[in-house]
Amino acid sequence: MTGRSRTRLERVRGSLGIAQLALQQIEDDLTADDIDAPELAAILHELQEDIDVPGGLFPALAQLVSTAAHKAEQIEPDRDGNASCSLHEAAALLTDNAGQRMNWAARALHPQGELA
Repeated sequence: MTGRSRTRLERVRGSLGIAQLALQQIEDDLTADDIDAPELAAILHELQEDIDVPGGLFPALAQLVSTAAHKAEQIEPDRDGNASCSLHEAAALLTDNAGQRMNWAARALHPQGELA
């Protein structure tokens, strides 16, 4: 590992630490005693939907994984697709599977339509 890649890895670790703190705050909000179904549905929408810049958590995470997939396409041995295909599938699962299930859960909690 070069000095540059070590610095890059340290930045990634730092960013992940910040993200984990933010996610912990959301988890704390989700465990509040006074949360009701419409508010929980709104939180689920925020996590999934591309409502505000920079968008929901799942779309952002899927974009990050897709970026890694594109880089893997360029550098994987024999260009066999073992790494990049797995990453592309993971990104698709985030948006198509996990994201859709979040939408279904939000609609089940608050079926009246769009949330504020």
